[in-house]
Amino acid sequence: MKWLRKLLFPFSLIYGGLVFLRNKFYDWNWKKSEKFDFPVIVVGNLSTGGTGKSPMVEYLLKFLKQDYSVASLSRGYKRKTKGFHELKGNETADLTGDEPLQFKTKFPDVAVAVGENRREGIQKLRQTDPKPEIIVLDDAFQHRKVSAGFSILLTTFVDLYCDDLILPAGNLRENRSGAKRADFIVVTKCPKNLGEGEKNKIRKRLSLKPHQELFFSHIEYANEVCFADAKRNLTDLKDFTLVTGIANPKPLKTHLKNLSLNFKHLKFPDHHSFTPKEIQKLAREKLILTTEKDFMRLKNEASLKGKLGYLPIEIELDRGSEFQKTITSFIENDLKAGF
Repeated sequence: MKWLRKLLFPFSLIYGGLVFLRNKFYDWNWKKSEKFDFPVIVVGNLSTGGTGKSPMVEYLLKFLKQDYSVASLSRGYKRKTKGFHELKGNETADLTGDEPLQFKTKFPDVAVAVGENRREGIQKLRQTDPKPEIIVLDDAFQHRKVSAGFSILLTTFVDLYCDDLILPAGNLRENRSGAKRADFIVVTKCPKNLGEGEKNKIRKRLSLKPHQELFFSHIEYANEVCFADAKRNLTDLKDFTLVTGIANPKPLKTHLKNLSLNFKHLKFPDHHSFTPKEIQKLAREKLILTTEKDFMRLKNEASLKGKLGYLPIEIELDRGSEFQKTITSFIENDLKAGF
C-alpha cells in the first residue's frame, strides 16, 4: 500500500498545513484556550486510535481516587445522544459510548460524564456533588479549547508517531511536532521484557524536549474471564469464538495463541455497532470471548446470556511509582496554588 500513501501525500500536506495553522493560532493566543484553577489531566495521542487510551484513563482513575475526588470526561464516541450527560451506570453503550460506560462500571464511585463541548462538560462536572478535585479528559490531546495542566501522550511500540505520516497518507491526526505539548510520553503495548538498549533507541527517535518524561508500558491480561454471573479460568475455555470491535486486536490474539487456545476470530471495526443480523449470527456461537469495551455493547443482548465473557486487562508501567509521584506533585501544586 506504499504506492497509495504516495498518491495521498499531497492531501496530507494540505491537511497538515491547516492543522499546523490551527495549533499556531492557539499558541499565539489568537484562538481562546481556557485554563482552569484546578488540576485537569489530558490523555490522548497523535494517531487515529488504538494506542491504549482507555487502560491509561483507568490506570489514572484507579490510583487517583484513593486520595482525591476524581472525575473523567469523554466525548462519548459513536453514542446516539448529544450534549452533556453524567453516567449512572445503568445506561446502554449506544447512549453513552462504550468506553465511558466501561469506566463507570469499573469505578462506580467515580464521576464519569460525556460531552462534545469539553469546556462546558468541565464546568458542569464541577457543579456536581461531591465536586471533583481532578478531571481526567479522555482523548482530548487535540482539544485545544481547553488548556490542560498536564498532558499524557500515548504512542504504540510497533507504530511510533515519529515513523508515521499525517492523514490521509498516514494515521496522524496532527503533525508530529504536536508532541511537544505533552508532559509525559508513554510508549504502550511494549513487550514485557523490553531491554534498556531498545528503550534508549526509542528515546532518541522520539527526540524528547527537556521538560518531557518518557515511560514504557505493557498489557497485563487477567487469568479469569468475566461472564455476567461468574468467572472462569481463561485456560479452561475450549473452542470459543473471539469477537473484537477494537482498533488493533493483534496483541490479544497473540496472547491467546501463546496460551495454545483453540478459537476462531470474528473481527469488526473499532466501536462497531452490532446489527440485529450480526447478533443473530453471534447467538449461534457456542462460547464467545470478547474485550471489555465490546462487552459493554453486547451485554444486554438476551440471546448472548451465559455464553458471552470478556477478558479484563490492565497496563503495567515501568517506573510506575515515579509516574504517580510526578502526577501527584502536579496535583498538589495546583490544588495549593489554584494556578
